[in-house]
Amino acid sequence: MTDTRTLSYINLHAILGSLPMLCALDSRAGEILGKKRMTVGISVSGGSAAPGAAGILSFENGRCTYTECAPGSPDVGDAKIVLTFPTPEKFNGMIDGTVTPIPKKGLLRAGFLTGPFTRLTDLLTAYLRPKDEDLADPAFFRISTMLMFHVIARSVCCIGNEDAVGRASASYIPDGAVLLAAGNEISFAVRAENHRLSLSPDPTEETITAEMRFADLLTARALFDGKINSVASVGDGLISIRGMIPQVDNINRILDRVALYLA
Repeated sequence: MTDTRTLSYINLHAILGSLPMLCALDSRAGEILGKKRMTVGISVSGGSAAPGAAGILSFENGRCTYTECAPGSPDVGDAKIVLTFPTPEKFNGMIDGTVTPIPKKGLLRAGFLTGPFTRLTDLLTAYLRPKDEDLADPAFFRISTMLMFHVIARSVCCIGNEDAVGRASASYIPDGAVLLAAGNEISFAVRAENHRLSLSPDPTEETITAEMRFADLLTARALFDGKINSVASVGDGLISIRGMIPQVDNINRILDRVALYLA
Protein backbone atom coordinates (compact mmCIF):
# COMPACT_ATOMS: atom_id res chain seq x y z
CA MET A 1 0.00 0.00 0.00
CA THR A 2 1.00 3.61 -0.56
CA ASP A 3 -0.16 6.84 1.06
CA THR A 4 -1.15 10.10 -0.57
CA ARG A 5 1.02 12.31 1.64
CA THR A 6 4.21 10.49 0.68
CA LEU A 7 3.10 10.64 -2.94
CA SER A 8 2.75 14.42 -2.65
CA TYR A 9 6.38 14.62 -1.48
CA ILE A 10 7.44 12.53 -4.48
CA ASN A 11 5.36 14.60 -6.90
CA LEU A 12 6.85 17.84 -5.62
CA HIS A 13 10.47 17.03 -4.76
CA ALA A 14 11.11 14.21 -7.25
CA ILE A 15 8.83 14.93 -10.23
CA LEU A 16 8.66 18.73 -10.33
CA GLY A 17 12.11 18.74 -8.76
CA SER A 18 13.40 17.21 -12.02
CA LEU A 19 12.57 20.33 -14.05
CA PRO A 20 16.07 21.80 -13.53
CA MET A 21 17.63 18.67 -15.04
CA LEU A 22 15.14 18.75 -17.92
CA CYS A 23 16.13 22.35 -18.70
CA ALA A 24 19.80 21.36 -18.61
CA LEU A 25 19.37 18.32 -20.88
CA ASP A 26 16.85 19.44 -23.50
CA SER A 27 17.19 22.76 -25.35
CA ARG A 28 13.45 22.72 -26.07
CA ALA A 29 12.81 23.41 -22.38
CA GLY A 30 14.87 26.58 -22.61
CA GLU A 31 13.00 27.61 -25.74
CA ILE A 32 9.68 27.14 -23.92
CA LEU A 33 10.82 29.38 -21.07
CA GLY A 34 12.63 31.96 -23.17
CA LYS A 35 13.87 34.94 -21.17
CA LYS A 36 11.10 34.73 -18.59
CA ARG A 37 11.90 35.27 -14.92
CA MET A 38 9.40 33.69 -12.58
CA THR A 39 9.24 31.96 -9.21
CA VAL A 40 6.55 29.48 -8.25
CA GLY A 41 6.11 28.55 -4.60
CA ILE A 42 4.18 25.39 -3.77
CA SER A 43 2.91 24.44 -0.33
CA VAL A 44 1.00 21.23 0.35
CA SER A 45 -0.74 20.54 3.66
CA GLY A 46 0.05 17.14 5.11
CA GLY A 47 -3.08 17.07 7.24
CA SER A 48 -3.61 17.73 10.92
CA ALA A 49 -1.19 15.09 12.16
CA ALA A 50 1.77 15.46 9.80
CA PRO A 51 3.80 18.14 8.01
CA GLY A 52 3.36 18.74 4.32
CA ALA A 53 5.72 19.29 1.39
CA ALA A 54 6.91 22.71 0.20
CA GLY A 55 9.29 23.98 -2.46
CA ILE A 56 10.13 26.81 -4.84
CA LEU A 57 10.76 26.59 -8.59
CA SER A 58 12.76 29.48 -10.01
CA PHE A 59 12.93 30.15 -13.76
CA GLU A 60 15.33 32.55 -15.45
CA ASN A 61 16.78 32.74 -18.96
CA GLY A 62 15.68 29.24 -19.94
CA ARG A 63 17.02 27.61 -16.78
CA CYS A 64 15.36 26.33 -13.63
CA THR A 65 16.38 25.72 -10.05
CA TYR A 66 14.41 23.93 -7.35
CA THR A 67 14.64 24.65 -3.63
CA GLU A 68 13.17 22.14 -1.21
CA CYS A 69 11.68 24.03 1.73
CA ALA A 70 10.75 23.02 5.24
CA PRO A 71 7.01 22.48 5.74
CA GLY A 72 5.30 25.82 6.31
CA SER A 73 8.38 27.78 5.26
CA PRO A 74 7.59 31.52 4.85
CA ASP A 75 9.99 31.59 1.89
CA VAL A 76 7.31 29.99 -0.28
CA GLY A 77 5.15 33.08 0.17
CA ASP A 78 7.86 35.28 -1.33
CA ALA A 79 7.47 33.65 -4.76
CA LYS A 80 5.72 35.62 -7.50
CA ILE A 81 3.16 32.83 -7.88
CA VAL A 82 2.06 30.87 -4.84
CA LEU A 83 0.06 27.65 -5.02
CA THR A 84 -1.33 26.21 -1.81
CA PHE A 85 -3.11 22.89 -1.52
CA PRO A 86 -5.29 22.01 1.50
CA THR A 87 -4.69 18.28 1.11
CA PRO A 88 -2.11 16.01 -0.54
CA GLU A 89 -4.92 14.64 -2.72
CA LYS A 90 -5.54 18.09 -4.24
CA PHE A 91 -1.87 18.52 -5.12
CA ASN A 92 -1.58 15.00 -6.51
CA GLY A 93 -4.65 15.83 -8.59
CA MET A 94 -2.81 18.77 -10.13
CA ILE A 95 0.03 16.45 -11.10
CA ASP A 96 -2.28 13.89 -12.73
CA GLY A 97 -4.33 16.60 -14.44
CA THR A 98 -7.59 16.23 -12.53
CA VAL A 99 -7.29 19.43 -10.44
CA THR A 100 -6.77 22.96 -11.76
CA PRO A 101 -5.07 25.10 -9.11
CA ILE A 102 -5.98 28.74 -8.42
CA PRO A 103 -2.98 30.79 -7.27
CA LYS A 104 -3.16 32.17 -3.75
CA LYS A 105 -0.78 34.86 -4.98
CA GLY A 106 0.03 35.99 -8.51
CA LEU A 107 -3.36 35.41 -10.12
CA LEU A 108 -2.52 37.96 -12.83
CA ARG A 109 0.57 35.89 -13.64
CA ALA A 110 -1.45 32.69 -14.06
CA GLY A 111 -0.71 32.79 -17.79
CA PHE A 112 2.75 31.46 -16.93
CA LEU A 113 1.14 28.38 -15.36
CA THR A 114 -1.24 27.69 -18.23
CA GLY A 115 1.40 28.48 -20.85
CA PRO A 116 5.16 27.83 -20.38
CA PHE A 117 4.84 25.88 -17.13
CA THR A 118 2.26 23.47 -18.55
CA ARG A 119 4.27 22.98 -21.75
CA LEU A 120 7.36 22.30 -19.67
CA THR A 121 5.64 19.71 -17.48
CA ASP A 122 4.13 18.10 -20.59
CA LEU A 123 7.65 17.71 -21.96
CA LEU A 124 8.78 16.20 -18.65
CA THR A 125 5.85 13.75 -18.75
CA ALA A 126 6.83 12.67 -22.26
CA TYR A 127 10.24 11.68 -20.92
CA LEU A 128 9.04 10.07 -17.69
CA ARG A 129 6.20 8.11 -19.33
CA PRO A 130 7.73 7.47 -22.74
CA LYS A 131 6.34 5.62 -25.70
CA ASP A 132 8.34 2.61 -26.89
CA GLU A 133 8.99 4.25 -30.25
CA ASP A 134 10.45 7.33 -28.56
CA LEU A 135 12.89 5.21 -26.55
CA ALA A 136 14.24 3.85 -29.84
CA ASP A 137 15.89 7.26 -30.36
CA PRO A 138 19.27 7.16 -28.51
CA ALA A 139 19.15 10.86 -27.59
CA PHE A 140 15.63 10.56 -26.17
CA PHE A 141 16.54 7.32 -24.37
CA ARG A 142 19.50 8.99 -22.67
CA ILE A 143 17.55 12.01 -21.41
CA SER A 144 14.56 9.90 -20.36
CA THR A 145 16.72 7.48 -18.38
CA MET A 146 18.74 10.22 -16.70
CA LEU A 147 15.55 12.00 -15.64
CA MET A 148 14.06 8.75 -14.38
CA PHE A 149 17.24 8.05 -12.43
CA HIS A 150 16.92 11.46 -10.76
CA VAL A 151 13.26 10.88 -9.93
CA ILE A 152 14.08 7.51 -8.38
CA ALA A 153 16.99 8.85 -6.32
CA ARG A 154 14.86 11.68 -4.90
CA SER A 155 11.94 9.31 -4.35
CA VAL A 156 14.17 7.09 -2.22
CA CYS A 157 14.66 10.05 0.11
CA CYS A 158 10.96 10.95 0.17
CA ILE A 159 9.90 7.40 0.94
CA GLY A 160 12.66 6.83 3.48
CA ASN A 161 11.53 9.94 5.36
CA GLU A 162 7.74 9.90 4.97
CA ASP A 163 6.41 6.42 4.15
CA ALA A 164 5.85 4.13 7.16
CA VAL A 165 7.52 1.10 5.55
CA GLY A 166 10.28 3.28 4.11
CA ARG A 167 11.00 4.83 7.51
CA ALA A 168 11.38 1.35 8.98
CA SER A 169 14.07 0.57 6.40
CA ALA A 170 15.74 3.96 6.89
CA SER A 171 15.95 3.29 10.63
CA TYR A 172 18.51 0.58 9.87
CA ILE A 173 20.71 2.73 7.61
CA PRO A 174 23.91 3.89 9.33
CA ASP A 175 25.07 7.46 8.70
CA GLY A 176 26.98 7.94 5.47
CA ALA A 177 26.46 8.46 1.75
CA VAL A 178 25.32 5.79 -0.70
CA LEU A 179 26.31 6.35 -4.32
CA LEU A 180 23.80 5.34 -7.00
CA ALA A 181 25.47 5.44 -10.40
CA ALA A 182 25.08 4.29 -13.99
CA GLY A 183 28.53 3.64 -15.38
CA ASN A 184 30.42 6.91 -15.44
CA GLU A 185 27.52 8.81 -17.03
CA ILE A 186 25.45 9.89 -14.04
CA SER A 187 25.51 9.48 -10.28
CA PHE A 188 23.59 10.56 -7.20
CA ALA A 189 24.49 10.29 -3.54
CA VAL A 190 21.81 9.55 -0.96
CA ARG A 191 23.01 10.94 2.34
CA ALA A 192 21.85 9.27 5.57
CA GLU A 193 22.04 11.20 8.83
CA ASN A 194 20.20 10.15 11.96
CA HIS A 195 18.09 7.88 9.75
CA ARG A 196 16.88 10.80 7.62
CA LEU A 197 17.70 10.70 3.91
CA SER A 198 18.57 13.55 1.57
CA LEU A 199 19.93 13.84 -1.94
CA SER A 200 23.38 15.36 -1.97
CA PRO A 201 23.73 18.45 -4.20
CA ASP A 202 27.20 17.24 -5.26
CA PRO A 203 28.09 13.52 -5.03
CA THR A 204 31.79 14.30 -5.58
CA GLU A 205 31.87 16.19 -2.29
CA GLU A 206 30.58 13.23 -0.29
CA THR A 207 32.57 10.58 1.53
CA ILE A 208 30.98 7.53 -0.07
CA THR A 209 30.42 4.66 2.36
CA ALA A 210 28.52 2.33 0.01
CA GLU A 211 27.84 2.09 -3.69
CA MET A 212 25.35 0.54 -6.09
CA ARG A 213 26.60 0.98 -9.66
CA PHE A 214 24.78 -0.12 -12.79
CA ALA A 215 27.01 -1.08 -15.71
CA ASP A 216 25.48 1.64 -17.91
CA LEU A 217 22.28 3.56 -18.62
CA LEU A 218 20.89 0.60 -20.56
CA THR A 219 21.18 -1.61 -17.47
CA ALA A 220 19.66 1.07 -15.24
CA ARG A 221 16.72 1.47 -17.62
CA ALA A 222 16.12 -2.27 -17.80
CA LEU A 223 16.00 -2.45 -14.01
CA PHE A 224 13.72 0.61 -13.74
CA ASP A 225 11.34 -0.94 -16.26
CA GLY A 226 11.31 -4.29 -14.45
CA LYS A 227 12.95 -6.13 -17.33
CA ILE A 228 15.84 -7.50 -15.26
CA ASN A 229 16.15 -8.74 -11.69
CA SER A 230 18.51 -6.84 -9.38
CA VAL A 231 19.78 -9.95 -7.57
CA ALA A 232 20.43 -11.82 -10.82
CA SER A 233 22.09 -8.72 -12.26
CA VAL A 234 24.56 -8.63 -9.38
CA GLY A 235 25.47 -12.23 -10.20
CA ASP A 236 25.82 -11.33 -13.89
CA GLY A 237 28.09 -8.39 -13.09
CA LEU A 238 25.62 -5.84 -14.46
CA ILE A 239 25.24 -4.28 -11.01
CA SER A 240 28.16 -3.92 -8.60
CA ILE A 241 27.77 -3.37 -4.87
CA ARG A 242 30.41 -2.40 -2.37
CA GLY A 243 30.76 -0.77 1.03
CA MET A 244 28.47 -0.98 4.06
CA ILE A 245 25.99 -3.73 3.31
CA PRO A 246 23.26 -2.48 5.72
CA GLN A 247 23.18 0.78 3.76
CA VAL A 248 22.83 -0.88 0.37
CA ASP A 249 20.44 -3.55 1.60
CA ASN A 250 17.99 -1.05 3.10
CA ILE A 251 18.25 1.40 0.19
CA ASN A 252 17.34 -1.56 -2.01
CA ARG A 253 14.29 -2.23 0.17
CA ILE A 254 13.21 1.39 -0.27
CA LEU A 255 13.74 1.08 -4.04
CA ASP A 256 11.08 -1.64 -4.00
CA ARG A 257 8.68 0.93 -2.52
CA VAL A 258 9.65 3.47 -5.20
CA ALA A 259 8.34 1.09 -7.86
CA LEU A 260 4.94 1.04 -6.12
CA TYR A 261 4.67 4.83 -5.97
CA LEU A 262 5.82 5.44 -9.52
CA ALA A 263 3.77 2.67 -11.11
